[in-house]
Amino acid sequence: MNKNTVLAWATFIMIIVGLGLIALGAFRYNEIAGWGFASVGIGFFAIAWVFNALKGRV
Repeated sequence: MNKNTVLAWATFIMIIVGLGLIALGAFRYNEIAGWGFASVGIGFFAIAWVFNALKGRV
């Protein structure tokens, strides 16, 4: 496995975790805690985007 494959897997895993956190915030925690889960999920998307952008450059 080379560096690009590792970054691709990291991106995929972070997207899955981000979707899970957003789903927890939307469906499980309807109070204020749901906003925190959803914002952390969006943060995971941002980091996954950076990993995807680094795929060809590292």
